Amino acid sequence: MPYEPSVNAIAHAHLLLESFVRVVGRELIPRTGTRAEQARHLFEAAFVVVSHGIEPDPVLNYGNLAALQLWEMDHAAFVLTPSRLTAEPVHRDERARLLARTLRDGYVDDYQGVRISRSGQRFRIERAIVWNVIDADGRRHGQAATFDSWVPLPSSSTHSPTD
Repeated sequence: MPYEPSVNAIAHAHLLLESFVRVVGRELIPRTGTRAEQARHLFEAAFVVVSHGIEPDPVLNYGNLAALQLWEMDHAAFVLTPSRLTAEPVHRDERARLLARTLRDGYVDDYQGVRISRSGQRFRIERAIVWNVIDADGRRHGQAATFDSWVPLPSSSTHSPTD
């Protein structure tokens, strides 16, 4: 069954696509068709796209199909997950430094780091772009990341993102 994005999903995908161009200076995906078609293309892209909001403990608010598969979650669980829980406790300080650097510089295009799926599968992200999600009026809505390269790692603990 093809993905049919909701009105909110279409608006958020548009915000991600527009902010990527605004902040990074290039398109994330080819922009053809309606906003709904663009949202579908983003959701079905062969690379990962995730974002979180601006809460004090930011919560994931978008994950495309590649992200949902990598983190082993359905959409409902994914968008209830504090983004810090996508990293093991030992890697959370490094993640916090990355997000602070992104906030300061607008985007980072050389990130690599270890993340963990819902089942505890560890993987190293390589060559990720992390950017501030900013609307046309300059308001910040959160941060997003995209990457197409990751390497599975051996499990070192029994922790899962919900620990």
